[in-house]
Amino acid sequence: MILSLAPMEGITGHVFRRVHAECFGALDRYYTPFLAPPHVGSSFGGKAYKEIDPARNQGFDVVPQLLTKNADEFVWATRLLADMGYAEVNLNLGCPSGTVVAKGRGSGFLRDLEGLETFLQDVCARSSLPVSVKTRVGIQSDDEYEQILELYCRCPLKELIVHPRVQKDRYQGAPRRELYGRTLERAPFPVAYNGDVFGPEDMDSLLKAYPETRHVMLGRGILANPALARMLNGGAPATAAELERFHDALFSAYQAEMGGNAVFRMKEWWSYVKFSFADPLAVHRAVRKTRTVEEYQRAAELVFRTARRADVARFRTA
Repeated sequence: MILSLAPMEGITGHVFRRVHAECFGALDRYYTPFLAPPHVGSSFGGKAYKEIDPARNQGFDVVPQLLTKNADEFVWATRLLADMGYAEVNLNLGCPSGTVVAKGRGSGFLRDLEGLETFLQDVCARSSLPVSVKTRVGIQSDDEYEQILELYCRCPLKELIVHPRVQKDRYQGAPRRELYGRTLERAPFPVAYNGDVFGPEDMDSLLKAYPETRHVMLGRGILANPALARMLNGGAPATAAELERFHDALFSAYQAEMGGNAVFRMKEWWSYVKFSFADPLAVHRAVRKTRTVEEYQRAAELVFRTARRADVARFRTA
């Protein structure tokens, strides 16, 4: 079974994946938060380059994810990535953000299936790297997926990662696992599953229904419970000491990367890891109100010293 880390903008970047691997062991694969390809003839720069800098990703199986509808820029980016030593590139057709969708990118590209097929056939033919796709199953309705799946099956994809929700769902409601199952039955290429695997019982349920599953992508579940991948492999939950050590290492790494802005990045992390505690709302409030590094450190220390741990660390939507 391949366990991979989902590409979550602002969360699962190079700092997080390295610290998490040091504290809880490396996952089988990592996908970068989406990157906009540079203009043809230009190079990746700034924040984007940091994500794909080979030195920062040494020892990990990292797949860069691109967000674009410009075929020439996609193909150019694959040339740059191949030169850096990457072995695969992933196209983001899953982002449900309104600003992304309005530009016809991410899951918004699913509105134009004719244009999407032209794009995919073109980039698969010209790419310097094998192309995988991470997708939603439609914009408004499950009924859209039949046509979308037929389109994918006509393309020479390396892999299709299915998040079985439509764009309007964002992250609410139950994933339509039966659409993932339909993909397993029909796709001529490997298929991966993404969506609401928050604990071993979710994995057990998935494998009982679809035992041929070979790759599961973890997102919110591993942010709420950093030991999730270990538990899915039969290991132990995170101890209180492990969670605090992970926090300290992550905050230190973010401070080295972005100075005082590390506080705001850590607050985003707390919006997930609060579910490792018995009273998530109280924990999040204690951290959310801080502004300075000193205030944040005092609040975090108080949480780890006094807040009761949850019996089961599991992400919840409500």
